[in-house]
Formats: sequence, structure tokens, C-alpha cells
Amino acid sequence: MTVFLVILFILLILVSVLYVLSIRPCNSRRDRMEEFKSFYVAHRGLFNNKDIPENSMPAFANAVYHGYAIELDVQITKDDQLVVFHDKTLKRMCNDKRSVSKLTYAELDSLFLLNTGEKIPFFKDVLSLVSGKVPLVVEIKPEGRFIKTAELTDKLLSEYNGSYCIESFQPMVLKWFKEHSPETLRGQLSTVYTKKSLKKPWWMRFLLNNLMLNFISSPDFIAYNHKYKNRFTYRVCRAIYKPFNVAWTIRSQKELVNARDVFDLFIFDSFIPR
Repeated sequence: MTVFLVILFILLILVSVLYVLSIRPCNSRRDRMEEFKSFYVAHRGLFNNKDIPENSMPAFANAVYHGYAIELDVQITKDDQLVVFHDKTLKRMCNDKRSVSKLTYAELDSLFLLNTGEKIPFFKDVLSLVSGKVPLVVEIKPEGRFIKTAELTDKLLSEYNGSYCIESFQPMVLKWFKEHSPETLRGQLSTVYTKKSLKKPWWMRFLLNNLMLNFISSPDFIAYNHKYKNRFTYRVCRAIYKPFNVAWTIRSQKELVNARDVFDLFIFDSFIPR
């Protein structure tokens, strides 16, 4: 019995060590993230989804005008064009059931955002509009050909004269940047996944829910759903490694106040932060 308990104790120690190592982020470049802290980050631009749709040129121009950093979503089209659009399908924003990745840009160009005169913008056009005036937080969507999306995004950003970082829910996107564009600041997006919200095997949800693929993605910051700031693994990661923490998505002044004790940077929409 004593031998069994000793073996069990050793195994528990080993598992604990592996767990702690697996959630380790990259803290060596935290100072480079500090420049973002003087900004609030407008989620998909500063929009109202009436006359200014999310992820539209007016939304980005509005954010720049008011001095907010910008978070935006990058996807790839069927003909390898990078566009700025959040959802996998066009249903919510364009009343079209098709997927962005299944269409060419010419096909997307015939659609309008929320019955306005605005169209889905090219990523390169957004970069030209912002032109380094405010920092960018570029989310690379995890669907479809995300590695190709990462490659094309990096190509455009390498020629961009302004502050930016990338983030993704997909750890392999961050791994690609770590290996091919190591100077680019990268962030691991995370939340608490359910079977309904993420149709992946249970073990994959477990690893993602507990930040246990950080050893692969080596993120410079953790972008976490602020509603789960007290989740055990996230608290352990913060306590041991003290990463740079980004909150998403803050939608009221009350939520902002409640998040200040944990987070360094705040992605917001639906209100004006103060």
C-alpha cells in the first residue's frame, strides 16, 4: 500500500509539472505589448450596426477618428483574397447563407452589409485607411485554410508601417507565426468551450479550455473571455507566469470596471468606455 501511494504521489507531481509547463506563455516581450495599454480597442471597429456596420470601412474610420485601437477579423476567400469579416457565413450581415471561404471576392463584392451601401472590405484597404494612426489587433479566423490566411496576412503586415499584433483561437496559427514570423506579437484567444460552441473531440475542448496548448503557440498575450476570468486554469496561468491579459468583449461600463483587476487591455463594443 505504501509503495502504491508513493507511486501515485510521484505521478501526481509529474502530471502537475507537465500541466504547469503546458500552460506557459511567452513573457520575454511583454514590454512590446505595453504600448497598446494606452488605448481601448474597438471591437470590429467603432460601429452601431445601423448606418455603420461592424468590420466596415466607416467603422474603422470612426475608430481612428476617436482614437481607439482596432480589433478586426481576417478571412480568406476562394480566390485567396484577404477580407475583413467575422462570421463563417454571410447570413447575419448580408442575408446570404453561403460561406465567405466558398466565394470569390468578385462574388462577395455584390453583397452589402446590413442593407447599407457598405461592402466587405479588403484587408489591404483597411491597412491603407488606418495607416499606423492607431494600433491593430488582427484576429485570424480558425476556419478553413487558416495557415494560408496566416501566410497572406503576414505578407501584408510585414509591409505595414504601424503597431499591430495578431491573435487566433487556433494555436497552430500562432505556431506558424512563431516559426515563420517570430518578431510578430501573437496572442492566444480563449474562452470556455462547450460541445455546442466547439464541435471538436472532448479532449481537444479540454486542452483548449485549460490553455494547455500554450506550449505550442507560445503566446505573447492571452486574450480571454472576461466572463471567465476566475476560471481555475486562467488564474493559475496568471499567478505563475503573469502574462499580458486582454479582455474580450466588454459591452458596458460595469463590465469594464469589473475587468480592471485582471486585464491590461480591453476590447469593447456597444458603449463608449471611460
